[in-house]
Amino acid sequence: MVGLDGLRTVAVVLVIVYHVRPDLVPGGSVGVDVFFTISGFVITRLLVAEYARTGRIGLWTFYRRRWLRLMPALLVMCAVAALLSLAFPLPLFRGTWVAAVLAAGSVVNLVRAGAPATATDLTAPLGHTWSLGVEEQFYLAWPLLLLVLLRRATPRTVLRGVGVLCVLPVLWRTVLWDPAALHRIYNGPDTRADQLLVGALLALVLARLRADDPRLALLRRWAGRLCPPAVVLLALIAWRIPITEHNGWSPLWYTVGFLATAVLSACVVAGLRLCPRSWPSRLLSLSAPAWVGRNLSYGMYLWHYPVIRLLHDLGARGGRLLALGLVVTPAAALASYALLERPLLRRRPTPAGPPQPADAVAPAPAA
Repeated sequence: MVGLDGLRTVAVVLVIVYHVRPDLVPGGSVGVDVFFTISGFVITRLLVAEYARTGRIGLWTFYRRRWLRLMPALLVMCAVAALLSLAFPLPLFRGTWVAAVLAAGSVVNLVRAGAPATATDLTAPLGHTWSLGVEEQFYLAWPLLLLVLLRRATPRTVLRGVGVLCVLPVLWRTVLWDPAALHRIYNGPDTRADQLLVGALLALVLARLRADDPRLALLRRWAGRLCPPAVVLLALIAWRIPITEHNGWSPLWYTVGFLATAVLSACVVAGLRLCPRSWPSRLLSLSAPAWVGRNLSYGMYLWHYPVIRLLHDLGARGGRLLALGLVVTPAAALASYALLERPLLRRRPTPAGPPQPADAVAPAPAA
C-alpha cells in the first residue's frame, strides 16, 4: 500500500510544522490521530493474516518485532537528548534525562494523563513521545484480545465486538469530560483507544471480505466516494481547528471529535487500499513521499522535537526554525534508518509461508 506510506509523510510533516508554527496549522496535531488509525489498521492486518495462515498468533515473535522496530531508535534518541542536557547549558533541555527515562519506559502519556497540567516539567523536553506510549500500550494489549476473539467468536461476532469497543472510549470521554480533565482525556491509552480500534476494525472488515464478495465491490465504491472528501476534511481540521490550544478545548471535540477524526482517517485508508486509481492514492503514491513515509516517518517523528528544541536554543526562530527543522529532522531520521533501524530490520526473522492479501483472509470461526 504505497499510498499509505505517503499518508505517513503528510501526517509527520503536519506535526512538525505544528510544533514550530502552530499559527500555520493550528490543528496540525491531527497528524497524530491519523497515525493512530494507520497503526491500528496495519498491525491488525498483519495479525489477522498470520492467524489465517497458521491458525495462531506468535505473540513472542510479534512483541520481538515491535521492540526491534521501535525501541532501539527511541532509546538512542533518549540517550542523545539526555547527553545534550548534561553536557551543554541548553535551556530547553534542562531535566531531559528524567524525560528520557520516562520516554524509554513508554510511560510519558501516563505521567501526563495523571498530571495537573497538560505538559509537566518532567515530560516537556520529550513530550512528543506521549503518542508512542499510547501505541506501545495498544501493541501490548491488542494482540492478546484479538487472539481471544478470533479463537472464541465467529467472524461476525468479532466485527461486532470490535465495533462496540470503538464506541466505548467515546462514552468514557463523555463521563470524564471536564476542562480540568483535558490532559487525562488527551493522553490516556483508554481515552484514545478508539482511534486505533477504528483502524483495526477496517482491517478486520477487509480481511472478512473475499475478492468475489459483492460487499467488497460495494465497499470499494463507497471508499472511492468518501476518500476525497475525507482528505479535504482532515486538511481543513489541520488548517482551522486549534485542537490542543486553549480555544480548542471544546467538549464536542474531546468527546466525539477524536472518533470522527478516526473515521475520516479510516475512509482515507480504505480509499488507498481499494481505489489505487483515485487522485488521493495517485498523489500519495508518488515515489518521494512514499519512500520517506515507509523508511523515515518514524525517525522523523522521533527526532523532530529534540531537533527543534536544539535549533531554538541555538537561536533559530520563526520561518528559519521551520526551514532548518524540515532539513535537519529528515537528516537525523536518515542517519537513524541507515545506521540502526535498517540493520535491525534485516536481522528480523521472516515469518514462514507466503503472505496473503488482506482481503483474501477471513478470521477462522471458533472451534
